[in-house]
Order: sequence, then structure tokens, then C-alpha cells
Amino acid sequence: MEKLKVGDKVYNTKQNGFTDFVRYSFSEVVALTKTLAILKNGVRLINQPKTSYITEDIGYSESRKKGAHWHLVSLDAIRKAQIENEKIAAHDWFKEHEFTNEDKLEIYRRFTSKGK
Repeated sequence: MEKLKVGDKVYNTKQNGFTDFVRYSFSEVVALTKTLAILKNGVRLINQPKTSYITEDIGYSESRKKGAHWHLVSLDAIRKAQIENEKIAAHDWFKEHEFTNEDKLEIYRRFTSKGK
């Protein structure tokens, strides 16, 4: 387990309850102090890796919120964020649109023609 270095890319996930989407935040380490890693977005992390059971095995706690962990970015994390962001976009799109009966009929026909 290594300490963070300037240039390391990290991410955090947040979720408001089990039914909410996972929301990803990404940032980069821009400065270091004796005990902290400062991110581009202003978040200060305790630069001491520790076991995390939240998203990844290893995490770095926020300075004033010990329960909020940031993790090193991986290709897997980027892909999960892309998938989750697409779900959020689809949800928001449906929420923002009011469908006419014609629209609903068209959606119904498309789904039933696919056997759904």
C-alpha cells in the first residue's frame, strides 16, 4: 500500500440509499503536505492508505470525513462510471419528457415487437 503522489488520479462514489444511482467523482492529486494529499477539486485526503470496504479494497479517507474514501482510478472504475452515468442520463431523460399517447404506443410497440 503506497501513499498518493502528485498526478495520481482518484475517484469517490456516493449513493443516497440503496435505490439511488452510484455517482462517481474523479479528481487528481495536485499537492502534498506532510500528512495530506490535496486534490484538484479542493478535497483533502489523509495520505495514508487503509483497508476500505466501500468500493475498493484500499482507500484514502477525506480529512474531515473519515467515512468518505477515495480510491485510485482503474479502467474498471472508469467503465463502471460510464455505465452508471448512462443509467442516470436515461432516467433523467424519461423524467424530463412528457409522453403523448402516441409516444407511449410507439414505445409499447417497439418493446412488444422485441418480445419484452
